[in-house]
Amino acid sequence: MSRYDYDLFIVGAGSGGVRAANTAAAQGVRVAIAEQRYLGGTCVNVGCVPKKLLVYAAQFSREFEAAAGFGWTIGKATFIWSKLIFNKNKEIKRLHAIYNNRLQKSGVEIMIGRAQMLDAHTVAVDGRQYSAERILIATGGWPFVPDIPGKQHIVTSNEMFFLDQLPKRIIIVGAGYIAVEFASILHGLGVKTTICHRGPKLLRGFDEDIRDFLADELTRKGIDILFNTDIEAIESTGDCFAARLIDGSKVSADLVMYATGRTPNSTGFGLEKLGIELDDEGAIKVDNDYQTNVPSIYALGDVTNRVNLTPVAIAEGMALINKLYADKPKPVDYDNIPTAVFSQPTIGTVGLTEAQAREKYSDIDIYTTSFASMKNTLSGINEKNLMKMIVVRSTDKVIGMHMVGSDAPEIIQGMAVAMRAGATKAIFDSTLGIHPTAAEEFVTLRTPVS
Repeated sequence: MSRYDYDLFIVGAGSGGVRAANTAAAQGVRVAIAEQRYLGGTCVNVGCVPKKLLVYAAQFSREFEAAAGFGWTIGKATFIWSKLIFNKNKEIKRLHAIYNNRLQKSGVEIMIGRAQMLDAHTVAVDGRQYSAERILIATGGWPFVPDIPGKQHIVTSNEMFFLDQLPKRIIIVGAGYIAVEFASILHGLGVKTTICHRGPKLLRGFDEDIRDFLADELTRKGIDILFNTDIEAIESTGDCFAARLIDGSKVSADLVMYATGRTPNSTGFGLEKLGIELDDEGAIKVDNDYQTNVPSIYALGDVTNRVNLTPVAIAEGMALINKLYADKPKPVDYDNIPTAVFSQPTIGTVGLTEAQAREKYSDIDIYTTSFASMKNTLSGINEKNLMKMIVVRSTDKVIGMHMVGSDAPEIIQGMAVAMRAGATKAIFDSTLGIHPTAAEEFVTLRTPVS
């Protein structure tokens, strides 16, 4: 009989933690999982899922506008924010039930409460102690807000999903995917939207052409973007807020949202007492097997600050459990991970950016095309698509694909499969396109740009 209460105790019931719990329990492992806030973590509650629902809602304003060009007469449309949030909450509640049922059917014991690490094999939840042979930390990340005067007036993406009412004007500080997604959502819902960013471009780390193209499209839609500036202080003026910028000017808004990054959620669990090593940003340090410097304690997902994407955390959870309990060591391949930004227009990308490619290879060919989709020729909507392919000339291998435009994430998902299979430019060229689609442009690119 084991001297431990559990074989595996998981702290954090987000995407990575839940997948690890279900996978382990299915193999006969005695598993417990503790969650302080909500089953499903960030993705289900204040991230991917509710964000995508809001994205859908925001797209209708453009669809109504486009309908006239196709012969439809649309009456005055009315949007009710409270109804959207009510229906969103209903859907999240349904997902909670699914997560809870799956964990219970797998035999996982669910504990609701804040976990505290007492030693390398002991966790306390609400004052009760539990022992485990192994402990897995999967506590995710948390929005970062700088310490400035008026900080108490700031909201983050967490609060945006539960606003009582839509603001008429909003300032969004930041330039990452959360900032541009919420800017697109709110603009689509009729909010006067301003992005404020201390740097010169949006979406650091993305391909330069993608960054420039998206900024132009957002500006064309009517979103104000203030580059190379920052907020020094936020003042309440009674019925609104005034953001004082570094040049002394002020911008008024009904709401100020900060999307200035997320930090690993690694404090307050007692990790310091155990001597678990953290990096300068607070991420838990792990080796290639997700093991910390304390041999019985593991960590994965956003709290390790590697690749902060839901599918990556899920893959890490499966890889860890299969190695520990099924003797199937198969590490996660972090190359060519596709990703999307659900801005309007959307972005899909996989592989190297042009800058990364030129740093790694000396013989690069770049193929690009920009065009208005067929739908927009009748709709009158002034929005274009951008597609970009990066090829190593000597091997003909495709090493990067990037797109801005309608359905970009759906299109790039398929392109990611081709790239992981090692597709060459010749294979793309020999593939017949589906006509008329935007996706066919990727198989009709013939001449590299100079």
